[in-house]
Parts: sequence; C-alpha cells; structure tokens
Amino acid sequence: MTTVYTKPACVQCDMTKRYMDKNGISYNTVDITEDPAALDMIMGMGFSSAPVVITENDSWAGFQPDKLRLLAA
Repeated sequence: MTTVYTKPACVQCDMTKRYMDKNGISYNTVDITEDPAALDMIMGMGFSSAPVVITENDSWAGFQPDKLRLLAA
C-alpha cells in the first residue's frame, strides 16, 4: 500500500492526492503535523519537505508526475 505523508495547506500534497484520486491509485494519508513519530521517520529517511510518498518499491518528496504515472501504470 502506498502512503502519502502530508500536512495542511500544502499545495504539492493536494496535487499529489488529486492525481492519485483521479488515476485510481489507492493510498493512505498520514498528517505529519499530528503524528510526530511519522515526521521523525520521514526526516530520518532524509526528507525535509512534503508530501513524502512511500510505495513498496520507491519513495520521494514533492509532486512528481513522472513517478505518479509509473505508479498508476
């Protein structure tokens, strides 16, 4: 399952979730402003901006249509 680590009022987070919804990609969301352990985890992975998308085979930060297209395929 794909997880999107997000925060409120985040344009790239909203664009990522909108793309995933439109293309039928199933995902869970975690609000990093309400889950300090999740924030610590993604920061420990080297990420410093939202959203962070973690799939079974990949992870990235920001709105990345190319990676989302591969995920939808």
